[in-house]
Amino acid sequence: MSSMPDLQQSRDDRNIPIDKVGVKNIRYPIVVLDKSRDKQHTVARINMYVDLPHHFKGTHMSRFIEILNQHHGEISIERMDTILQDMKDRLEASSAHLELEFPYFIEKQAPVSRARSLMEYQCQMIGSLGDEADFVLGVTVPVTSLCPCSREISERGAHNQRSSVSVRIRYRSDRHHIWLEDLIEWIESCGSAPIYSLLKREDEKAVTEQAYDNPMFVEDIVRAVTVKLQSVEDIEWFRVECENFESIHNHSAYALVEQRR
Repeated sequence: MSSMPDLQQSRDDRNIPIDKVGVKNIRYPIVVLDKSRDKQHTVARINMYVDLPHHFKGTHMSRFIEILNQHHGEISIERMDTILQDMKDRLEASSAHLELEFPYFIEKQAPVSRARSLMEYQCQMIGSLGDEADFVLGVTVPVTSLCPCSREISERGAHNQRSSVSVRIRYRSDRHHIWLEDLIEWIESCGSAPIYSLLKREDEKAVTEQAYDNPMFVEDIVRAVTVKLQSVEDIEWFRVECENFESIHNHSAYALVEQRR
C-alpha cells in the first residue's frame, strides 16, 4: 500500500490556501449531558473541517471518519477539544472545526392536566481549535407569540403564531456548565406562551389565555431573551434571533440581537 500514489499530498502551485475543507452531513451517534438523567444518547449531523496550506493539493477525507470511529461512544461536549486536537494532528492542519446539530428531548408537563410528553429541540455544538479554542452552544426553541397590535385594535381575539427563537452562546465553561435545559427554559419564558407536544382541553384553554395576557412583538421576544442572557454572569457572547411565522401575513417577522461582554 505504501507504493500507491498519495495525490492529496502532491504539490499545488496556485498559491491558494483553503480556510475549511472536510466532510459534511455525517449522521453519527453522540452523548449529551442530561440535567435530570445524567446522559442522553442522540444522533447528530456532523460537519468536520480543517484548513489546508496552499502547497497541498488536498486533504485526506477518510481520516475524518477514522477520527469519529476512534471516539465512538465518547463524542460529547467534554471531548470536543480532544477530537479537534486529533483532527489537527492527523490531518497536519493548523486549525480544526467541528459542528454538531442534533435533536434533544425534554419531558414536559402540560400546565393544568400535568400530562407528560417529550418535547424535541434542535441543538448545536460548534467547536474550533487554532491557536486558541472556541466553543459555541446553540438551541432553537419554538414559542407562541400573540400580536399586541392585533389584540389592541380587535374587538374579538388577536392573531397569534408559532415563533422560532434561535440562540447561540459562548460561556466560561471552566467556571460553570450551562445546561441545555436551563437555556431552553430561559428562552421559553420570553414568549407569549410555551409550546407543548401534548395538551388536553383544559391545557389549551390555559395556554391560549396565557398568550392573550402576554402579547409580544418579535422585537419584544429578542429583547426579553437578551435581558435574560445578560443576567447570566458566565455568558461572554450571545446571538438571539426570532422569526415569527405570521398567521395573517404572507411573510415572517424577524429580529436579531448580538452582544459581546
